[in-house]
Amino acid sequence: MALRSSLLRNFFNGSQTRQLHEFKQKERQGVAILREVLEDRLREIKRAKTWKHERVLTSPQDTKVKIQGSDKEFLNFCANNYLGLSSHPEVVEAAREGLKNYGAGLSSVRFICGTQTIHKELENRLSQFHGREDTILYGSCFDANAGLFESMLTPEDAVFSDTLNHASIIDGIRLCKAQKFRYPHRDLNELEHLLAHSEARVKLIVTDGVFSMDGTVAPLKGLRELADRYRALLAVDDSHATGFFGETGRGTEEYCGIMGAADIICSTLGKAVSGAAGGYTTGPKELVTLLRNVSRPYLFSNAPPPPVVAASLKSLDLVEHSGELRQRLRDNTRAFREGLKAAGLTVAGDDHPIAPVMVGEAPLAVELATGMLERGIYVVAFSYPVVPKGGARVRVQLSAAHSPQDVKRAVDAFAEVGRKIGIVKA
Repeated sequence: MALRSSLLRNFFNGSQTRQLHEFKQKERQGVAILREVLEDRLREIKRAKTWKHERVLTSPQDTKVKIQGSDKEFLNFCANNYLGLSSHPEVVEAAREGLKNYGAGLSSVRFICGTQTIHKELENRLSQFHGREDTILYGSCFDANAGLFESMLTPEDAVFSDTLNHASIIDGIRLCKAQKFRYPHRDLNELEHLLAHSEARVKLIVTDGVFSMDGTVAPLKGLRELADRYRALLAVDDSHATGFFGETGRGTEEYCGIMGAADIICSTLGKAVSGAAGGYTTGPKELVTLLRNVSRPYLFSNAPPPPVVAASLKSLDLVEHSGELRQRLRDNTRAFREGLKAAGLTVAGDDHPIAPVMVGEAPLAVELATGMLERGIYVVAFSYPVVPKGGARVRVQLSAAHSPQDVKRAVDAFAEVGRKIGIVKA
């Protein structure tokens, strides 16, 4: 009997191997055409010097990381880990407890059998944190933006978007049937002109709170004034502000001194708050109720995994009950920006831990980032089409977990490499 089973296994395994070999030998014509088309596009990406190289980390996300293929340890200055919570012991332990008590995942969307007590607890906590009526969780802030505009706007309505808004806002707007208008970056005069000439039923102004490539802050006071003047709504994506920007981490509204300015806030749980994943929309109860019923990313995606939800709850505790991390981040941001300016380098943006070191031309930006990596500082260069032509830069992101010595080492390395490649005069 055992011999017979062994012979059958060998027969079927051999048959499967032959079938796989024949499949590889004779590729389908459609796949061959696709390969040819995509190879042309990939060559064009390489020619344009916009190829994305993914370095593989062999360590947890932290201020010091290890990279596959190197024995060195690198100082990490390019993560969104603003408060250093990604590998915080209490956050990791909370995730472990969430895994143990609630499982790895729900295997379901929320409205079928994918809502647990911790999902409702996190939504309530976020509503309280932002001072809003209700909150809906998503798998990411990209999903939150993808599900917002299509759900709430019709052809009778209009949306007005800053030209430098995040890709998720741009893609979300593309999905809706509303009238679409773009205004130049932070240009209130042009926005007012567009609003004044619009006869739309619902007018929605949408902006990033902080713009991720520039570190610039949206002019919320002016936007709120225009929204009130022209009976419009204001939506803010606060992904690069929630948890750490403003005195208590309430984001761009608090930083600008106008709490409650936004009617709708979309934000993330994948940056300062836990650093894991997840996003949300918070605002009027009727809007959140509508999103639960018609928002496609919510209705057709699994619920956020329990370990992620539990980590976010613990991170919110740390955000709300400790101002020390935010103060340390402000100190690091100030020291870095002042140090680079003293060294003769140009740092863009407002008083924010996103600190783009402006270079201009793409090859110089790549050379600067490469020189930094050789000195053990992990940063990344950005060039067109991610940023405008002539606006190539190396984006630096500070963290509360960086020590003063870490910041000084980065400043000294930028000055040294800057002199070497000629963007700083000796």
